[in-house]
Amino acid sequence: MPQELEIEFKNLLEKDEFLALLEHFNIEESDFISQENHYFDTPDFKLKGEQSALRIRRKGNKQILTLKTPAKEGLLETNQELSTQAADELLESGIMPEGEVKQFLVDRRFPLSLIHFGSLTTRRAEIDFDGGLLVFDESSYFSKVDYELEYEVQDFNSGQETFLNLLKEHGIPRRKTNNKIKRFYEEKVRLGL
Repeated sequence: MPQELEIEFKNLLEKDEFLALLEHFNIEESDFISQENHYFDTPDFKLKGEQSALRIRRKGNKQILTLKTPAKEGLLETNQELSTQAADELLESGIMPEGEVKQFLVDRRFPLSLIHFGSLTTRRAEIDFDGGLLVFDESSYFSKVDYELEYEVQDFNSGQETFLNLLKEHGIPRRKTNNKIKRFYEEKVRLGL
């Protein structure tokens, strides 16, 4: 089963902080790619209640179904590539395709009645940085745009130290940063949608 442990640190940024970091790391407009995240849950948000998340990420002509579940350090990601047809069926009718993600849900007794409750678009640039991957995200959902810096690593302790030092060097305060799906959900609730 294609699973991986995701250890990442993230911090929301003000637009001027984001632009200053892009300049510092020589990130050009051509370095950005666009991706769509489509989020799913049960009608009663059972996945959310279990601190889990399910999404289809469309990037270029690839569709990846990802289930994120809590792990001791970070999140366990179960990934499955989907055909365009399977992704469309899940988006339109909530039909879960056969494969690793469905089996993981079944094994843990999650209901398979799913609804698509929204989408978020991200412009993303990535660079290798001090043994990890530094990610610059500009995300749009509803009428909101937010800016985020992520640092994906293999080791929690050294990754945290590197990330916090980077923020300090650039005078960026540490901000409590929820993941994208939670920020999306909170905005949806705030707007009463």
